[in-house]
Amino acid sequence: MKVLEWNTAAFSLFLICHSLLFGQSLGHQIALYVHNKCPFPIWPATAPNTGHPVIADGGFYLPAGETQRIYAPWDWSGRIWARTGCNFASNWQPACETGDCDGRLACNGLIGTPPVTLVQLSLQADKSMPNFYDVSLVDGYNLPVAVTTKQISPKCTVGGCSKNLKNSCPAELQVLNRYGKIVACKSACLAFNLDSFCCRNEYGSPEKCKPSVYSKMFKAACPYYYSYAFDSPAPLVNCASNEYVIAFCPSSWGSEATSI
Repeated sequence: MKVLEWNTAAFSLFLICHSLLFGQSLGHQIALYVHNKCPFPIWPATAPNTGHPVIADGGFYLPAGETQRIYAPWDWSGRIWARTGCNFASNWQPACETGDCDGRLACNGLIGTPPVTLVQLSLQADKSMPNFYDVSLVDGYNLPVAVTTKQISPKCTVGGCSKNLKNSCPAELQVLNRYGKIVACKSACLAFNLDSFCCRNEYGSPEKCKPSVYSKMFKAACPYYYSYAFDSPAPLVNCASNEYVIAFCPSSWGSEATSI
């Protein structure tokens, strides 16, 4: 009987400690609700910045209309993007039409092949400090995306696009799939690899690197995103929250408006 009493007490203590540790663990995480509002499946992917862990195995399948909740440490920084047109059961290389990471479903830290619309996150370990996030077209575009806190606030929202950028993408920037359909639009830097477009070397300052006709086209279609390296004012959002929503194709696919 004494042994049973001791075991019962020990088990109760274990449950209390487990509950406290589990609660502390959840308190040290940020929830990211990845929502696919596109009328087709996507394969969201994640890649950490140096020194940070891989989250959500680096990639997963997300059917149209579905939401996947993933977790990141509260001091995590990295990038999230959507891959499109993937077929991991074939011998195709790459496995995805856009955003491919060496043909893998779980990117496991690999960075996707541009051009992709890139969500960039920098979470802060100090909960009193805001988290920073933005959407970048510096390497190009494949899908519209919106980011906001779960409790939606205009000041905490990176909106979608007012136009379908693929419809207005110049021929020299277009990425076509095997059927000749435009699946992405390169940035001028990615397409031409010139210092003046990439804002490097003698053009490596805001004074020297100005918007190009291409970055202006990107900005007109997607005014809430970075259109080139020194986009000003910087479309960077900083809001404190434990929950964020990342919505791909955040409005009707035809108009790609800014509502989430």
